[in-house]
Amino acid sequence: MEHLNFAIEHFGYLGIILVLVGGIIGLPIPDEVLLTYVGYNVSQDKLSFFLSVLSAFIGAAVGISLSYYIGFKLGLPLIKKHGSKIHISEEKVNRTQRLFQKIGPPLLLIGYFIPGVRHLTAFVSALNRYPFRKFVGYAYSGSLIWVVTFITLGMKLGKKWNLVEFYVSKYSFYLILFSLLVFACIVYFWKQKTKEEN
Repeated sequence: MEHLNFAIEHFGYLGIILVLVGGIIGLPIPDEVLLTYVGYNVSQDKLSFFLSVLSAFIGAAVGISLSYYIGFKLGLPLIKKHGSKIHISEEKVNRTQRLFQKIGPPLLLIGYFIPGVRHLTAFVSALNRYPFRKFVGYAYSGSLIWVVTFITLGMKLGKKWNLVEFYVSKYSFYLILFSLLVFACIVYFWKQKTKEEN
C-alpha cells in the first residue's frame, strides 16, 4: 500500500495513470484497491473527482490498448516465454479465449470486474483479431464504468476504504460468481437484441 500512497502523493494524477497502466497490462498491482484509495482521497478533498476519474480512465485505456497491441504483435509465444513472470499462464489465456469466443465483445465490457480476466481480455481480443475500433468501444466503456464504480465506492466508504482489499481477497470467489451472473444477463440481452435486429 505504501507504493500506491507514494505514487499518488508524489506524482498525483500522473501516478494514478502510471500505476493503472501497469496494473492493466498484468503487473501485480491491486487495481481495485488503488481506485478505492483514490476515492478516499477525493472524499478528503485531496484529489478532484473529475480529474481522478479522468486519470484513472486514461490509465485503464492506455493499459488495455497496450495489452491489445502486445497480443496483436507478439501473441501466444510471448505468454509461453514470459507469462509466468507476470502470473499469466497459457492455460489462463486459453480459458479466456474460449470464453471470448462463446460470449464475444460483452466480455470486454464486464471483464474489468472479474479478477484475472481484466488483464487478459485485450490480449485475447487481439489473438482473435477482433477489430480494434470495436474493441475500443467495449473496452473503454467497461473501463469508465469500472473506474467510476470503485472511486465512488472509496468516496462512500471514507476512512474504511481499505475494507475493499479485505473483501476483494476474502470474497473474490463470490465476486467472480456475481460478475459472471451479471455478465450472463448482459450476454442474454445482447443476443436477444441482435436476434431482433436480424
